[in-house]
Formats: sequence, C-alpha cells, structure tokens
Amino acid sequence: MPPPKDVVKIAIQMVGAIPQLIDLQQTKPLASVLKDVCDAWSLPNAERYALQYADGRQTYITESNRWDIKNGSILRLTTSPDQEAEQLYIGIQSKNVDVKTDSLKKLASLSQDVTFAQEFISRNGLKQIYSIVEEGNDAGEMLAHTLKAFTELMEHDFVSWENLSTVFIKKIVSYVNMNAVDASIQQLSLSILENMVPTSRLLFEVVKKEVTLDRLLTHLQATNAQLQLKAMALLIALLLSATDAERRDMMDYLREKNIRQFIHKNIIHSSEPLGDEMAHYLYVLQSVSLNLCEHRMKMSMDPYSQEQRDLLQSLRQTAFESESEVSAGTFSTERRRSLCAKEFRKLGFMNNSNPAEDLRRAPPGLLALDNMVYFSRNTPSAYSRFVLENSSREDKHECPFARSSIQLTLILCEILHIGEPCSETAQAFYPMFFGQDHFFEELFCICIQLVNKTWKEMRATQEDFDKVMQVVREQITRTLSLKPTSLELFKTRVSALNYSEILKLRQTERLHQEETLAVPVLELREKLKPELLELIRQQRLLHLCEGTLFRKISSRRRQDKLWYCRLSPNHKVLHYGDVEEGVQSPPIESLPEKIPVADMKMLLVGKECPHTKEKSSGKQNKDVLELAFSIVHDVEEYCLNFVAPTRYEFCLWTDGLNVLLGKEMTSERTQTDLDVLLSMELKLRLLDLENITIPDKPPPIPKPPSNLNFCYDFSHAEQ
Repeated sequence: MPPPKDVVKIAIQMVGAIPQLIDLQQTKPLASVLKDVCDAWSLPNAERYALQYADGRQTYITESNRWDIKNGSILRLTTSPDQEAEQLYIGIQSKNVDVKTDSLKKLASLSQDVTFAQEFISRNGLKQIYSIVEEGNDAGEMLAHTLKAFTELMEHDFVSWENLSTVFIKKIVSYVNMNAVDASIQQLSLSILENMVPTSRLLFEVVKKEVTLDRLLTHLQATNAQLQLKAMALLIALLLSATDAERRDMMDYLREKNIRQFIHKNIIHSSEPLGDEMAHYLYVLQSVSLNLCEHRMKMSMDPYSQEQRDLLQSLRQTAFESESEVSAGTFSTERRRSLCAKEFRKLGFMNNSNPAEDLRRAPPGLLALDNMVYFSRNTPSAYSRFVLENSSREDKHECPFARSSIQLTLILCEILHIGEPCSETAQAFYPMFFGQDHFFEELFCICIQLVNKTWKEMRATQEDFDKVMQVVREQITRTLSLKPTSLELFKTRVSALNYSEILKLRQTERLHQEETLAVPVLELREKLKPELLELIRQQRLLHLCEGTLFRKISSRRRQDKLWYCRLSPNHKVLHYGDVEEGVQSPPIESLPEKIPVADMKMLLVGKECPHTKEKSSGKQNKDVLELAFSIVHDVEEYCLNFVAPTRYEFCLWTDGLNVLLGKEMTSERTQTDLDVLLSMELKLRLLDLENITIPDKPPPIPKPPSNLNFCYDFSHAEQ
C-alpha cells in the first residue's frame, strides 16, 4: 500500500551523529518536527536549529517550501537562519581580518537562500555591506565576497535599488573605471551596474555619465571572456534603457569606434566558442541597431518638406544629369515640369507627376527613399546602369526602379524584423551584420540589383511585378538561412540562386508533394505512421535522458543562473538542479532534485504556465510565452517551470513529457519529423517504381482458370 501523500520518508544528517531516518508528516508543524529531531540527538534549544537540503543549493526548509520535499530527500540539521544571520552580522564587523573574510565568504554563499536573506536584511545587514564598500579599506578577496553577497541579497528584491547612496554607486563605478583592480571585482561591479540600470531613469543617467562607452569598449577588448561578457551585458542594458535619441547617439559613437569590426574579428571569429549569453547580447545589439531604422520606416513623405523634396530630386538628377542641365536653360517652366514627370516615370514611380505620393505608404515610408538615395550616391554606376537600361527599353519589360525599391525595403524590414521588440531569449544573429557598417543600406544595394537580374531572367512585365518580388523574397530568405559570414558571400550565394534554380527547387517540392498525394501512396503512409511515430517517441525520450541546460529568467532581466534537467535511463524519474556556467552535461548523480514520473499530473504551456502569469503585469514578450512550459506534480499547486532555450528544445521537451504522461505529441516538430521520415521511407519503398505511373485503383484480379491440370503433381515424384 503506498504511503499517504502528506508523509515523506527522509534522512536527516548532523556532523558527528548517526543519521536519522524518519517519516515526515507534512501536516505536523515544522517546530514540532525540529523538536523531535533535536530530542533524538539530545540537543537543547530546538528553536536555534533548522533543516536544510544537504545537496544542491542547500535551501532552508520553511513552512512555505516544505511541500517540495520528496521521498528519499536528504536533509541536514543546521543553525537556524536567524542565528546564522546574527553571527554573520557580527562577523563582518570583526577587526580580525580572517574572521571578517570567512564571514563575508559564508555570507555570499548563504545569501542565495531567500529565508536567510530576509533575516540578514531585517538586521540592517545591507547597511554594513554599504559601509565596507564605501569606506574602501578592503580589497582583493574580501571585497569580492562583499560584492557577491550584495548581488545575491539584492536578487531577492526585498530592497529597492533606488535606496543606494551616491557614494556607494560611485565606489562601484570606480572599480569599473580603474585599471589596477582584480578582474573578479570588475566583473561583479559590472554585473551590479547592469542590474541597477533598468530599475530607474535616475540610476540609468548616473551609470551612463560615470561609465563611459570608451571604458566599456576597453573591457570588451579584454582577453578575460567573463569580463568581456559582463561589459557587453552592461552595454546592452544601457542601450535598452536609453531613449530613442540617446540610443541613436550611442550607436553612432560605437560605429565611429568600429565596434562592429572588433566584434566580428575578436568575438564572433574568436578561437573560443561563442557562449549562449554572448550570442543573445549580439542578437540584441543587432536588433537595437536595425530598429534605429524604425523611425524613418514609419514616417510618410511630407511633400512640403524641402529636405525630402531635395532627396527625391537628387535621384532624378543623378540618373539624368546631362539631360536636366540642357533642359534647365532651354525649356519653359511647363516644359521642364513635363520633362521631370517623364524622368520620374523612367525612374519607375507610379505617380510620375507627384512622386512623393508613392512614398506616402508607411511602412516602408522614408526608409525606401533613404535606400534609393544611398544606392545612387554610393554605387552611382550601378544605379545609372539600372535606370538607363530599363528606361530605354520599349518592349514593356522594363523593371521599375522606384516601385521595386519601395517594395524591396518593405520585404527587408519584414525579414529582419525591424520595428519588433527584442526577444528575451533569442540568440539568432547574422555574423555578416557585424562585418559591415551601414549593413541595411548595403544589403539593399545588393538586393535591388538582384531584383533587376531576376526581372530579366523572368522576362517580366509590369503585370508580373508581385511574382518577381515573391521570387526575390524567396532568394533572400533561402540565402540568409545559410548564415553567410559576410555581405560578399551573401552576394555570391544569392546571385547563384537564380530564377531557374528557384524553379528547380519549387518543382522538386511540387513533384514530391504530387507523388505523396496518390491514393495508394496515402494508404501506405497511413500504414507506416504508427511505426514512425513510435520511432519519434523513442527519440524524444532519448533527448530527455541526455538532458538540457535551462536559464532562469525573471521579469527584471536575463539571469545568469543555469539549471539542468534530465530523465533517468529507466524513464521513471526527472532529475534537476542548479549548475555552474560552462558545465555541458552534468552526471545524473550531481542533480539533487527529483520528480517521479508517476507523480506528474499535467503539462502546461504558454499562458497557462504559472511563471508567465506572475509576469503578466509587465510587458510580456511573446517569445517567452512561446518557450514556456510547466510540469504539474503531486498536487496542482506545485509546478516545475521551464523556459526552453530554443523552439526546437521546447518541441522536444513538450513531446517527451507528453509521451511520459501517455498523451499524444502535439508540437509542430512532431509533424515535421514525421513528414521527413515518411518521405524517406516512401522514397525507399517506391524506388523500383521510378518513372512508373501509379494507378489510383488497383488492377482487376483475373478470373480463375477453368481447370488446374497445369499444376505439377508432386505425388508421382515421391513414388
């Protein structure tokens, strides 16, 4: 008979004593449980003791978290959090350097626990930490422990960052700005400032003023990877907290300092592999930079703006310079206006009498005009060749430059997600973005020439405009998916992917689709499905057994803390626990927390998850909702919450958990994998039927013969 749900079998250790094996009654007050444990070891003053996990983060057991204790857990009897907080509060004020250092080291470790942190802060412990930093008498290991303890205590959000004194902030800033400071202290100081920046406008302004971009760039160029990472984290925090105008100024300054080229050479193409955290920061930097185009993208052309009209006229003058000069002195105003309209028509504007009307649509708004002007000024020969080549054609096959540029700008904005908020978890950036200044404009210059090339290959007319732009979109997206490392490589690959190649790819996909739609093939597919679905189930469970590294994400900022989860080889227990940065695949024995699969009740995804509901008061980023899932276990109030690192991991984990729960796999990845496996299996089975038409109906069965005398009589042979 299974034990009641409110009773768990646990072991309790104490240094120098034989462990106790007890049945912990969850309905019994914790104070009574502690008294019984202390009495068994003849320990007086049970109120001075507490229980904590022996492994992992060694969290204190409280009335609020005691229901997380599982069968087989190992606990330890230790000093209670209030007693520990009192001792450390006294210890960090000690005149003895060794006592003070040991106290600060222990404080940094225990401050991760919310119960201890509450006790220490309630004794005004943070004030002592402020004093140690502000006085500036301590350095090296002691200061590193102090800053670590401060970071962990502030992580619990009991105290507002706005309560920090100016002296304290300036001291932290000084550690970042000084050269002769230990790297670990600089890392912790950068991390503190990164946490500080998003909390208030005032703190943002203080940090932005005190820590210059030049100083951050110096740290970015350090050989210490962790220091480089923390400097990038602070830079990203400043960019995200800045106003649009401040962000533009900061990005302009960084461009002057060639930050892109440095990142491209020394971070992306470094000998060390790029970590997930740095990949995320590079994605954000790319996204912030591209989103500077949003303002122009959403702004319609103002026909009364002299500056905008001059830009428009410069397009015409660059393309038809000699003709314009002659007409200026020869023709009347009316005739000049007519000639301008004709030239704007040759440029490919739909409304040639008032070309500003073509740019009233936003998006792409003035961004399209900016791109056209950039193309005409930076590659004048290619621009003139494009315009003159098409304006001189009389066979209705001319490619409209302006109309194509406006539509292409819109396509590029959609592909590059300009105007969309940064994802909290994404790591997908384009390496070629960091290898080129004016990336968006240079990409446009390559792609507008691709439009002209594809137009000629398709022998298109004005009626085919939408078809051409669809092909161009496909050419760009297919090439970007290959992640070219430079614009030159992108140009080479996108040029090689010509219209005939696109047609071949489309035809292959279409033939494959038609092949698989024949009635006998559909019947074969249905017969193969169960076997292949079982194969996918086994793959999902195998992936869960290998495990995945997850990040802890709060509404305040992207966390550095990591935890790992994996399924036991017998598929009966989920093991999980916190791990350090750089640990790839920890052994299952090192993961202290467990959830028996038999105790799992339900899988929640997206908005149903408790950790997404907690954050619903803030601006919820949609990508977190798309990657969030939770396991409900024991009773419905208790959940293990996940945010998958990628959509791929989300699909594999939710599928695997559904298999463990005996439910159908529902992710889009299941259908994709099933289609791939079915396609491969069908191709192998139909290999001998190549170029043979498969009839929709099976051939008729012939009538039986009138007699069977043609059969050989084996009985005669035996005689």
